[in-house]
Amino acid sequence: MKDQSHKRHIAKTITWRIVGTIDTIILSWIISGNPVTGLKIGLAEVITKMLLYYLHERAWFKINLSKDGELLESRKRHLAKTFTWRLIGTIDTMILAWAISGNPLTGLKIGFAEVVTKMLLYYLHERAWYKVNYGLSDRKKLSNGKTHHTS
Repeated sequence: MKDQSHKRHIAKTITWRIVGTIDTIILSWIISGNPVTGLKIGLAEVITKMLLYYLHERAWFKINLSKDGELLESRKRHLAKTFTWRLIGTIDTMILAWAISGNPLTGLKIGFAEVVTKMLLYYLHERAWYKVNYGLSDRKKLSNGKTHHTS
């Protein structure tokens, strides 16, 4: 059976980027006081974050956390993904915000503000996508609520 996970990870990349970009634009605007700076930072992130997010998804997909052939998709895994993604995303945001605003303090403020908002939003995004089977045609829910891959 053909691996459909690439489609899923591309779809997750797009949906997360929409949520993330809106959050970045709002926070950057509030912190910098300039809506144009907020838009520039948010739009710059679209390119860097989509690439970084896709690579992050692929890496986590290849991490084999299974027991007896059953993929362990748990809240712990989602939390671990949340923290690793936030680290990558925050560093990217700080660098872009500093470069665009010309002020390293603005970059730090925006990056730190995003730690809180983005972790909550990312966790909710992960939980929502966990309930969607798109791109995982071989995933089936067992009666006990656990996930089992049939391939």
